[in-house]
Amino acid sequence: MVTTAAAALRAQHRAEDLALRLPPLLVAAERVASTVAQGVHGRRRVGTGETFWQFRRYQPGDAAQAIDWRQSAKNRHVFVRENEWEAAQTVWLWRDASPSMDWRSDKALPTKRERADLLSLALAVLLVRGGERTAFLSSGVAPSAARSILPRLALHLAERAGRPEGEGLPAVEPLPRHAQLVIIGDLLSPLDEIQKVVSGFTGRGLRGHLVQLLDPAEEMLPFDGRVEFRGLEGESSLLIPRVEGIREAYLERLAAQRAGLAAIARAAGWTLIPHRTDKPPQTALLALWGALAREAV
Repeated sequence: MVTTAAAALRAQHRAEDLALRLPPLLVAAERVASTVAQGVHGRRRVGTGETFWQFRRYQPGDAAQAIDWRQSAKNRHVFVRENEWEAAQTVWLWRDASPSMDWRSDKALPTKRERADLLSLALAVLLVRGGERTAFLSSGVAPSAARSILPRLALHLAERAGRPEGEGLPAVEPLPRHAQLVIIGDLLSPLDEIQKVVSGFTGRGLRGHLVQLLDPAEEMLPFDGRVEFRGLEGESSLLIPRVEGIREAYLERLAAQRAGLAAIARAAGWTLIPHRTDKPPQTALLALWGALAREAV
């Protein structure tokens, strides 16, 4: 068992070394989290419970007393017992990794993906500082409240950024009841698809928060004259002779999308937080942290 734990620790160190090759994101996330943390209080925890939830692989930072030696003896890996309360207190994070997130209207602005990465990692920093367990959905990284998880989460973001494609919405997974889920993306997918995802997680007892992240040009369509729009996800190009002629219809369509998102969130008891990439990331993070704190009361 010691050998297995040592191997896991070495793998953790390798992951941290790789993640730390991209220090700007980690440094920026720490800075944004520190700014928000100065003006907020921690989340309130509900009482503990000892109901068994599941076995999971040992992760660096887990307490030694949590190891289940009987279960570990049956396998090649070290396992810990996770009770229902621990699982329920986890905040799961997910951010859109689809190609459309790599767009920005001005070189002075971050791409939507860069802002989503910053927000999600800064939120993870805040959660860990508050002693809360967190992890990215479908990352393969077990939830943890140890600071050692932060480089691993940064590594997950870096790996996803290198892929040529990604899903615009998360797949519905079996997660513990009463956990919380944060979904960050442009949320421009068809409303029925978004409704299906939200309903899937709500039906499993999860509470959630939607962060719609848009470039300012997507909100205002400020272009004039003849413009060719090229899709980033396999769509055909579209040439508009006079963009100003369709601006009103476009804004109405966008307003309908946001109204639909608000209705979906309201019906599920979730929150919807709009954010633009030309605004300080602290504004969205503060709103998101406040929503998480209200759910924890």
